[in-house]
Amino acid sequence: RLYALFHLITFRGLRRGEACGQRWVDRNRKRRTLTIATQLVQDGWEVVENAPKTNSGERVIALDEYTNEVLDEHEQRQKAERAKWGGAWQDTGRMFTREDGSFIHPGWLTDYFEHLVEISGLPPIRLHDLRHVAASLMLAAGVDEKIVSETLGHSDTRITRDTYQS
Repeated sequence: RLYALFHLITFRGLRRGEACGQRWVDRNRKRRTLTIATQLVQDGWEVVENAPKTNSGERVIALDEYTNEVLDEHEQRQKAERAKWGGAWQDTGRMFTREDGSFIHPGWLTDYFEHLVEISGLPPIRLHDLRHVAASLMLAAGVDEKIVSETLGHSDTRITRDTYQS
């Protein structure tokens, strides 16, 4: 049920907290864009909503047609969950929620991802490694490093170059 969340991290490079904090109001379906304007940050076990990690973390990213379809399907699934829960649904406005509409705790998401990796039988990979996959795929496809840097919300292209190009 969280395929769309993992898809966004893997192909558009969202950080964990950005994915957990993503709001439906920040998606422009017609323009196929997603504004990264907030994140959920874990402080101890408490979760607080903050602006993205850096000033450049506040950004608008392009969505390809397939990603737009993935989000459309996810939205329909979430609407069905809302109907199932009725008055008990917690309307957080978040794109990615628990089954009852409550926000996804970033720590829970990491634990859940580790569980999925373990039961898949695949070699170990961290949730944050999916962000690295996004950068690597974009660079391998010939996307200009400035665009990759902006998509990932890096404050400087040197961060992208030093981290992802070798």
